[in-house]
Amino acid sequence: MAAREGTYGLLAEFETPTQLVHAAENAYAAGYRRMDCYTPYPLEEAAEAIGFHQNEVPLLTLIGGLLGLGAMFLLETWISVWSYPLNIAGRPYFSWPAFIVPAYEWTILWSGLSAAFCMLAVCGLPQVYHPLFNAPNFRSGATSDKFFLCLESSDPKFEVGETRSFLEGFAPVSVVEVEY
Repeated sequence: MAAREGTYGLLAEFETPTQLVHAAENAYAAGYRRMDCYTPYPLEEAAEAIGFHQNEVPLLTLIGGLLGLGAMFLLETWISVWSYPLNIAGRPYFSWPAFIVPAYEWTILWSGLSAAFCMLAVCGLPQVYHPLFNAPNFRSGATSDKFFLCLESSDPKFEVGETRSFLEGFAPVSVVEVEY
């Protein structure tokens, strides 16, 4: 039985993080790839269990910092050499040691800004609505003391009946079908 139109996925609620990690590892081993774990605190084992290994924010932060460095160095070069050349005490127009401190400052500024904005973009934030907010058990326990595994209907292996029986094999507190 294929997923019904309007079904986001199946949400299984667990009492302990160990149960959640065990279920996530088995779901990944069974071939499910479109899934996510929701816990009240960071749980590295759950991230590893669902195959989440990539983090693009550090690379984007480095690129942002290098762009800031290059932008400030080019700005100072343009100002000092081409736009407003001033002959002060016979110094050369292109006096790069004087450019280091402002270029360093822009490197720090652009790194911080790119880290913040790229983190928001990579995480898909701000997100005003998510289908899991429709699940009553998720709303009451996701941020306090419950652990959730959601297998999404966009997964090619997802079928409501089979996926429900698969999740119920791990003895969760409940398995809820989440609508869009």
